[in-house]
Amino acid sequence: MRIVSVAGVLPEHRYPQQQITEMFTRTMLRGAVDLKVVERLHANAGVRHRSLALPIEDYAGLEDFGQSNDAFIEVGVELGARAVTDALKAADLTPQDVDLVMSATVTGLAVPTLEARVAALIGMRPDVVRVPLVGLGCVAGAAGVARLHDYLVGHPDKVAVLMSVELCSLTLQRDDTSMANLVGSGLFGDGAAAVVAVGADRAAGFADAEVEGRGPAQPDVLASRSRLYPDSERTMGWDVGATGLKIVLDSKVPQMVTRYVGGDVAAFLADHGLTQADIEWYVAHPGGPKVLEAMQETLGVPQEALQVTWDSLAAIGNLSSSSVLHVLADTLATRPPRPGSYGLMLAMGPGFCSELVLLRAPEPGT
Repeated sequence: MRIVSVAGVLPEHRYPQQQITEMFTRTMLRGAVDLKVVERLHANAGVRHRSLALPIEDYAGLEDFGQSNDAFIEVGVELGARAVTDALKAADLTPQDVDLVMSATVTGLAVPTLEARVAALIGMRPDVVRVPLVGLGCVAGAAGVARLHDYLVGHPDKVAVLMSVELCSLTLQRDDTSMANLVGSGLFGDGAAAVVAVGADRAAGFADAEVEGRGPAQPDVLASRSRLYPDSERTMGWDVGATGLKIVLDSKVPQMVTRYVGGDVAAFLADHGLTQADIEWYVAHPGGPKVLEAMQETLGVPQEALQVTWDSLAAIGNLSSSSVLHVLADTLATRPPRPGSYGLMLAMGPGFCSELVLLRAPEPGT
């Protein structure tokens, strides 16, 4: 499969970290925790700015889960439609060209799911295949790319779209002074992204995209691997209750990364006749500073190897499943991979689990 375009979008309401910290402490915690304590935790998140689904002053008026979820559906459909439309336009395709649309989200509930609402809004065909991915959390961006690959290997003449929508701010809990809520409130942001991919039979039509003025051809997806780790259900996720989605975030996430990810990457690459020395570029999910440091340690790479991820974390925060797709878009735009070079996309999420995706920048004319 070939990725022919990636688009990341953000809500228009963008704020510096300090302003969000003050709002969260005043409005959500209602002074139950000293502002200086929250400031210290938020400063450690490595985030400078974040975009929010709603104007910052509107969060005080969200009284229950129903109101928050209504906002999730309204804003999520708008952002998702914009991401998909932008990605299709960049690939010189239309909504009528899409054979399969997959959606990923973990920050709200919608039935019909978001991709059905977006398909109707932007005019996809009535026979478009829908695949909603709900509950995979941060790993879903990479897992969604992997599942597009699974589909397109069997349908090489088709066009498939992954749409990720995450509005993390709408899950923040009032009066929850747990460390998980305090840390999460300083790390997660809101945004959406979309990936357009084509099967091998359609990829030839994009080989000369640069010559035709549509930008350089995008990477091929060669393989993927999913990993589910034992005794780790309470490492990351949600507790669902009357007030909505309450974050579960164990401080041992970096240790899980250090323990498993390096070995998983080595085994995955070996199965494809490669070693880590063959990987020239990384597309990593920005799980937070400690997670990124653990990833660098277990992979044995310097910070520079994950610099695009660090920059994304600082600029927009952790967007759950949308983040790794923003990192992919930023990588292709600012650090185009050398033709023929191998790349690795990786992310972790609830389960606790990881997803690895092997990428390769195509040679000219292929």
